[in-house]
Amino acid sequence: MKIGYSFWGFLGNGITDTPDGGRSHRRPLVDALLGRSHEIVFLQANRDLIEADDDLGNDYTFHSGTPDIDVLFLEWRWAIDGRNTTPCRTTGHTCDLHRQAELVTRYTVRRKTPTVIWDKDRQLRTDSVWRRVPQAAVCEAALEPTPGAHRLLFPVDDRLLAEADPVALASKPRDLALGYIGNQYNRDEHFDRFFAPAAARFEHLVGGKWTKTSRWPHVRFLGRLPFEAVHAVYSRSLATILMLPERYAAVGQMTQRIFEAVLAGCLPLAPADIRHVDQFVPADLIVRSGQEVIERLSYLRQIAGTQEHADLIGACLDRLDLFRLSRQVTALEAVLNTAVDPVAAERGAA
Repeated sequence: MKIGYSFWGFLGNGITDTPDGGRSHRRPLVDALLGRSHEIVFLQANRDLIEADDDLGNDYTFHSGTPDIDVLFLEWRWAIDGRNTTPCRTTGHTCDLHRQAELVTRYTVRRKTPTVIWDKDRQLRTDSVWRRVPQAAVCEAALEPTPGAHRLLFPVDDRLLAEADPVALASKPRDLALGYIGNQYNRDEHFDRFFAPAAARFEHLVGGKWTKTSRWPHVRFLGRLPFEAVHAVYSRSLATILMLPERYAAVGQMTQRIFEAVLAGCLPLAPADIRHVDQFVPADLIVRSGQEVIERLSYLRQIAGTQEHADLIGACLDRLDLFRLSRQVTALEAVLNTAVDPVAAERGAA
């Protein structure tokens, strides 16, 4: 089918001064859909070219109008004061929200085009009208999605999983006990409980946008890093902590940080209050306090480079099967097919 795809971000490395966690998994998902004979036209601005001066060539198609499509697929955008709620062409304005409004008005409302909303940031209200529109379906990246929504996790490329070697990853020298790449957004509670106590004891660093840090003077904050530096940081780090906003933790929504870390051999310590945490990491890496983080890091330093270390990395890689790209593409295709032809999909299921 011909998919009109709306996303506000990058397919390549993009620029440093912007939040876009989708860079780790968006392009593999797009390429997999193209590989299954779908046609994709991107309906937001080509930020790779405009902002990053990255010419993707003829591999991808962008369109600023409203071309004929079979289904509209949206990475859901929401109002951000001072950014996309300001008038067009004013300083600091981004037009993602205006463009999304245009797309849903012209396609979903007027043309009754089947629409799939991927609410990656859990910003779509539970009482949103878009959850009740007959021609629309909602996907969430959670193990326990909102009733009526479909599960679509952040995908990790099958090839990367196949190529990952636990023994080789365990043998790499790591000068940092603890590393974290990600922005502050609603993570203070986890940071206070789990990261900050360990940072007082071990070599560490934090990359990302953290604007309110005065309460942690002992923590080494580097600010935002280029996307291509993420792997380098995790490759130096023995472990990381999977810190989540409460709205993610409560429904078992894990971000792409888990596979960015594990594929670099960085072991993910996961707070026990994350729902279904045992599906994300082995029991030895589940932590309940800052003291437990300190104890686990001490233990990991003792076994670094051993077969036991490699086995832990292998156990983490096994759990990434949950996010496997081929699984997620199949799940997305099922939702797309249902949105395009719900009657036929229902008959097929029967």
